[in-house]
Amino acid sequence: MNDAPPPSVSSTPRLFWASFIALVTTAFAFMLRIQLMGEWETQFDLDKTQAGTLFGAGFWPFGVSIVLFSLVIDKIGYGKAMLFAFVCHVTFAVVTIFAQGYHTLYWGSVIGGLAAGTVEAVINPLIATMYSKQKTKWLNILHAGWPGGLVVTGVVLLGMQGVDDWRWKIGLILVPTAVYGIMMLGSRFPVSERVAAGVSHRGMLAEVGWGGFFMVSLMIVMELLGPKPGQPFNALGFAPIESTWAQAAVAAVMAAAYGAYARSFGRPMFVFLLLVMLALATTELGVDSWITDLLGPAMGGNSSLVLIYTAAIMMVLRFSCGPIVEALKPLGVLAASAAIASLGIIAISYAGGAVEPSAIAIFVAATVYGLGKTFFWPTTLGLVAEQFPRGGAMTLNVMGGMGMLGVGVLGNVWLGNVQDKSVAEELQKRSPELHAQYVKEDVSLFGAYEALRPDAKETASEDELAVIGEAERDGKMTALRRVVLLPGLMLLAYIALILYFRARGGYKPVTIEEATEAETT
Repeated sequence: MNDAPPPSVSSTPRLFWASFIALVTTAFAFMLRIQLMGEWETQFDLDKTQAGTLFGAGFWPFGVSIVLFSLVIDKIGYGKAMLFAFVCHVTFAVVTIFAQGYHTLYWGSVIGGLAAGTVEAVINPLIATMYSKQKTKWLNILHAGWPGGLVVTGVVLLGMQGVDDWRWKIGLILVPTAVYGIMMLGSRFPVSERVAAGVSHRGMLAEVGWGGFFMVSLMIVMELLGPKPGQPFNALGFAPIESTWAQAAVAAVMAAAYGAYARSFGRPMFVFLLLVMLALATTELGVDSWITDLLGPAMGGNSSLVLIYTAAIMMVLRFSCGPIVEALKPLGVLAASAAIASLGIIAISYAGGAVEPSAIAIFVAATVYGLGKTFFWPTTLGLVAEQFPRGGAMTLNVMGGMGMLGVGVLGNVWLGNVQDKSVAEELQKRSPELHAQYVKEDVSLFGAYEALRPDAKETASEDELAVIGEAERDGKMTALRRVVLLPGLMLLAYIALILYFRARGGYKPVTIEEATEAETT
């Protein structure tokens, strides 16, 4: 795995497909952990807090590694970084297969998260470099690997339902790992577009600036150093920093050090897009994981079929995105996606919240939602690559890292908070007596709230359970409708950017030569 001048036309497809399969591998790990968590809870006697911590251990290393590798990846080279990802994927499989309990599973998840973050830290700038004239199109095609991996893993696991030992299922990840490892063995990776154009390392960091770095640093600090529910330690095993202001102060110190070197606040549009990315990631990844749980009763326990179905829609559309991007431009695609995703989320809330839900209605609603979320992530990366080419790996990967960290630190917490409040409100409407008996008060990042007590279903009578069940069903669907606020805000943001570019003569990609010339004049 060597780094070299830009690859020849003949070698470009091999590197692209190796990158594609590496992304498929990260999706394999993601889907495997979702599907096997129930078996791990039973076999290793895990509680819900431990299960949630294991899920988080697959996310925060992704966000941290994608950001940290971006700082040095042009110095160490794409090849060495991909070798690290390959070793991590193999280690993840081995450690997890031979896991003896919670702690082994935890460190296996951390290593898997490092592999996933490293893969994305490499493949995003790599594809943007190889296809510098059609960045948005090829980043969309590349990211068809994520839903493609979800579909393949989901289908294979459905076919292995008769296999009792989950270790055989974890071993599946070694297949795509071996494929991308062999394909990249001996490959000559190009130097990045930024390095080839002579843009300095400081010039790259200046595109993100201290403003952008503060935002992603705050997410990292909150994830690694902040408190974890039900645990006395933070993610690193130390006493947590409880105060949000103290966490912000630590992030500010990190941003100040970064700013002292970069000497820039960052591109205002880039910083703005980082804020939008919080809503985008929660709309796509957060709602995805939530919908599977919400639709479980309506789908007779087969809600994973909805996730596989929407992933298949995403895979097909991302492969055929060229004409759509050409016609609407990235911001038009994002605006249309936000509008369609809003309709899809509303449709799912009514289909899944029906007294007698119809599987057909659910799949129709899921189709609309799948269409809406398809282009969010890769088109945002394409927009960043086309507008901030001097930012190279840093702008691309900070944007991706912000999404992954944001949904873990803020997005999922907010989704749970909205759900708890809505269920409590519905129970109050139906039975103030049951509300007083089974609802607790608590405090989160988003202030005081009321939530159904975890032990409510264990102590309630059958009649009370029926009322609580109705409140949960309607409350969760009401919460889902409230989540439409996120794609609604995204739509307004994209319309504002469309108007901004229209006032400047229309949207067009910026070449790295044009960006460098504008910087020096």
